[in-house]
Amino acid sequence: MAERTERGVGSAARAAHPAFDDWVAARGPALLRLAYTLTGDAGEAEDVVQEALSRALPRWSRVGAVDDVDAYVRRMVVNAHTSRWRAWRRRVTPVEQVADVVVPDRSGPEHDERRRIWDACRALPEIQRTAVVLRFYEQLEYAEIAALTGVREGSVRSRVSRGLATLRIELGSGLGEGDDDE
Repeated sequence: MAERTERGVGSAARAAHPAFDDWVAARGPALLRLAYTLTGDAGEAEDVVQEALSRALPRWSRVGAVDDVDAYVRRMVVNAHTSRWRAWRRRVTPVEQVADVVVPDRSGPEHDERRRIWDACRALPEIQRTAVVLRFYEQLEYAEIAALTGVREGSVRSRVSRGLATLRIELGSGLGEGDDDE
């Protein structure tokens, strides 16, 4: 009898892994895109997602049982990014003048515009960039962003509004007119 019980537990544990693997196969690319928009670096994005998923796997029986698994793991990605960013801030001292970054030669006005928008987004303060990315890239509602980031909905609205105002100044007044729901 004890062997059957142990086998049952083992097969139940093995059954949890394919569900996790299947979920990661389906949602992993979206998590990477989210992490990339938060970090601006493909390698850093992979590290953030890996950290979040490595924390989710041992708890998958609980994580997989929540009402909205996607939102739960997105929150884990945002938290992992925030933790890494805070650790970076503690060990790195920003400089007044940033060295020029060599960008591969890509031509065309569309690339130039995307690059200009991306540079403006990267220049936003971390909390504003996170709110703007979650609102417009992930297309989340303010309440969802508040739940993901652990702040009040009014703070999220303020961060999105301030971020958009900064982007409008940087990129011109036509950006996102009416998109901030205010």
